[in-house]
Amino acid sequence: MSLYPRLDDLLELRHQAHTLGVPSHHLVNSTFAGLYASVFRGAGVNFEEVREYREGDDIRYMDWKVTARINEPHLKVFREERERSVVLCIDRGPHMAFGTRGTFKSVQAARAAALIGWAASRLNDRVGGMAFGDPAAGLQHFRPARGRRALWQLLRTLTLSGAEQEASIDCLAGALQRATRGLPTGSLVFVIADLNREVRDLERVLGNLTQRNSVVLLPVDDPADWDIPAMGAVTFTATDGALIEIDTDDDAARQAYRAAWERRRETLTAIAHRLGLILMPVRTDREIHLSLIHGLEQRARSRAV
Repeated sequence: MSLYPRLDDLLELRHQAHTLGVPSHHLVNSTFAGLYASVFRGAGVNFEEVREYREGDDIRYMDWKVTARINEPHLKVFREERERSVVLCIDRGPHMAFGTRGTFKSVQAARAAALIGWAASRLNDRVGGMAFGDPAAGLQHFRPARGRRALWQLLRTLTLSGAEQEASIDCLAGALQRATRGLPTGSLVFVIADLNREVRDLERVLGNLTQRNSVVLLPVDDPADWDIPAMGAVTFTATDGALIEIDTDDDAARQAYRAAWERRRETLTAIAHRLGLILMPVRTDREIHLSLIHGLEQRARSRAV
């Protein structure tokens, strides 16, 4: 497995996903782009008028105040924005060079960014983003723009080798703070990162980001994040470079390891619920195209309830 995706593979995703093992009739510009539009484009709308209710109209948009006042059903009509800014925030920290099944987190994050970026570009959204976490490159920012230039530059950045540094750095909060500056109201921000971490400190910056924008969290997970294999005594390197020896055959320790991951994920889920964020985890051992489609389908069903 390669730590970094090939640029040709990310560019190919704008047409179809057969390079990832999906049949060629699964076109990104049909199945995935259609679901993307149904879930995310509805958030970028402007109120236009109130009119009489017609058979077949969606009752979720009923104007109950007008209906009660004149005793006839009336509906709010919204006009979809022609374009919006889409910002892809991708984690490139050394901790993303990890994967026990399928592929590495760095590769899966880049594939997710490419699929979302191409779908947004097809809808004439302004697409840009930022790559963060690489100690050598620092935060790399690409302003949202019409066309594909900014997206192409971002994807190319994701294919470059990162710093050869074992110690990881935590700059997610700083990247999100940067994302809050200069974005037009109503932007759509995707955070594609390793979120197997303590996330309580992120709630404030995420709250600021959601005041004027829509935010989607895509945690990139590997099965070993919660289920450490039984391999006997294994030496691990901590984020500060310290060596830690763990007996992975200890059932109690493995259960505690899983419980700690579940607590972190429950905290993240609770924060997303409080702030009104969309949470769509992706895994290294599942095909990214179908994973995102599944997440969008779940989101679409929840909105219809």
